[in-house]
Amino acid sequence: MPIFNITASSRVGCVRAHNEDMVLVGDQVIRDGETSLSVSVDDIDRLVVAVADGMGGHRSGDVASSDTIENLRYFFSDLPVGLSDEQFREFIVNWHASIHSILDSKGRADERYAKMGTTLVALVGYAHNYYWLNCGDSRLYRLHQGEFTQVTTDHSLANELGGNTPTNIITNCIGGGCRSSFIDMVQCNDLIQPGDVLLLCSDGLSDLLPDDKISQMLQQGSNATDLCLAAEAAGGYDNVSVVVIKIE
Repeated sequence: MPIFNITASSRVGCVRAHNEDMVLVGDQVIRDGETSLSVSVDDIDRLVVAVADGMGGHRSGDVASSDTIENLRYFFSDLPVGLSDEQFREFIVNWHASIHSILDSKGRADERYAKMGTTLVALVGYAHNYYWLNCGDSRLYRLHQGEFTQVTTDHSLANELGGNTPTNIITNCIGGGCRSSFIDMVQCNDLIQPGDVLLLCSDGLSDLLPDDKISQMLQQGSNATDLCLAAEAAGGYDNVSVVVIKIE
């Protein structure tokens, strides 16, 4: 019976005036705070853990991440039971299209919200199957038997072109004035193994700390707050949000 021991933290960092990130753990929404949760996966029929990074440089990124996370929270709690894998995937795709449209419509109706957008990375469990979701450049990592790897693929210009391309230019997001948006969705039951650690984060962590440093900290037992504080100590020029899931 696997147990998820989850810690989560979201902090403004050392430079930004306000926090545009938002985190969801179960039914808890976090910004400028931290939380923890321990849950037996056999005792629940659904679980959602997510990080959203409101787009810096776009107006009201904090509103975009908040709207997306709150919408996801209510959507997930209202999902009917008994969906097949195909039906569940269809629900997720439809939800993504809906929230993308909501953010765009809000921007067209009020200039304050024009072109606001957000990334989203999530680990979701439904009917004892697990899936990761990704839109943008927030990330899911896995620590397995000492090997630390990025599971998701960044939707960014740097990932597509490489070289000296700026790392903060994303090519896909929710809202943000994108004419089209897509969400990656992959079943990942194989990632749920006792002894492993899963990490979800905004680029406020991955841009500040190298992978080997993050891996070392996780292997030493660091939680989400420890990682956020390390990112701040390394400069903290962006908001930083982290979820650490230790599987026992």
